Amino acid sequence: MLIGIDDTDSPQGMCTTYLGALLARSLIRDHMQVREARLVRLNPNVTWKTRGNAAVMLDVQGDPARAYTRACDLVDELADKSCENTNPGVVVTERKISPDFYYKAVTDFCTIDEAVALLTGAGARFKGWKNRRGLIGATAAVASDFADRTSEILVYRQPGRFGTPRLVNRDSLFAAEKATFPHTWDTVDTANDVVVCVPHTPDPVLFGIRGENPRWVMTARQMIRSEPPGIEQIWVTNQGTDAHLLPGTAGHLEELRSYYVPGTLTSAPVTRTGGHVAFVMKDGAFPVRCMAYEPTKTFRHVIRQLIPGDQVIAVGSFKKGSINLEKICIVALAPDRIVRPPVCPACNKRMTSNGKGKGYKCKKCDARATEPLVEILPRTLRPGWYEVPPTARRHLARPLCRGEPDFS
Repeated sequence: MLIGIDDTDSPQGMCTTYLGALLARSLIRDHMQVREARLVRLNPNVTWKTRGNAAVMLDVQGDPARAYTRACDLVDELADKSCENTNPGVVVTERKISPDFYYKAVTDFCTIDEAVALLTGAGARFKGWKNRRGLIGATAAVASDFADRTSEILVYRQPGRFGTPRLVNRDSLFAAEKATFPHTWDTVDTANDVVVCVPHTPDPVLFGIRGENPRWVMTARQMIRSEPPGIEQIWVTNQGTDAHLLPGTAGHLEELRSYYVPGTLTSAPVTRTGGHVAFVMKDGAFPVRCMAYEPTKTFRHVIRQLIPGDQVIAVGSFKKGSINLEKICIVALAPDRIVRPPVCPACNKRMTSNGKGKGYKCKKCDARATEPLVEILPRTLRPGWYEVPPTARRHLARPLCRGEPDFS
């Protein structure tokens, strides 16, 4: 059977992955076999998400009726149902749900009615609490089909420590990153000297290590010194895979979806109030604004070096008419020209304009010239891919340490 759970947390606490890890242990104690624990990230632009919009799935060999009861009892006990936006869902199915539902849930929006219709057709056991919105994520979790997969080990706190300051040795995190990168990533942000893998919210997670496979995340985890942990779980995930991206063209982008969009800059980047950087590019006849927000830090330095005529591929979510950049590919650089009046060959002085369309003249000797002086400036920017730093990276965004994207 496949067990899906979603929407059990709130900004005040709990974590769906923690509940899933507890359920896995409960099922094992009941002599069931947990063959896989899967952390499924869905559309990161969903406005009612708590944090990273994650559901969980357990692939289990055992009694579906008992497993369903255990899952529902655990949600009743631990889910923060007092929060208005916490609406849990549990699914237990012995038949695979069409992966099309997962693909839609990670790139677009699904409805509760769509989820219920699929579950009913599959003969699944399912329960939704309150407005039942968690059934969408739980259904997407059991329908999930990962073309690319990574791993994350999540280390959880002892229950008595929930809500207190976390104790994780900072130096050990940087040492783990140095020893295992690029096979693990986003443990820390070395360029900005910031710890990334330790949350600041009052949930049960102590820290999490993301990487290519269980061996690498465990290698890094064993290097980290911290307060005594509670339980730990290695998850198979779609994190770091760009599973949320759709091909897009300017003028045909839908709000709250994520795209990769080719275009040519029509305006120079402008730094706005708050340090946000914006530019406009065109793909055919349609312009679209692209934004690099202040939290992307040094990524903005790359964006500021772009000029009109540069050909790029912008990658990010489309919100309020803008592509919020997660990464960018510079496909081709335009020549950076400065056009100035020519120098008089006789006087070695800069000429001045003689009027629109009338060329140039020397004020001293009255010499004339028809063409301006065009200088090509060297550009330090190079074609290729550039990404936001780990502190600004979304869970689903594929880091360049995993290889450059191929959107062909």
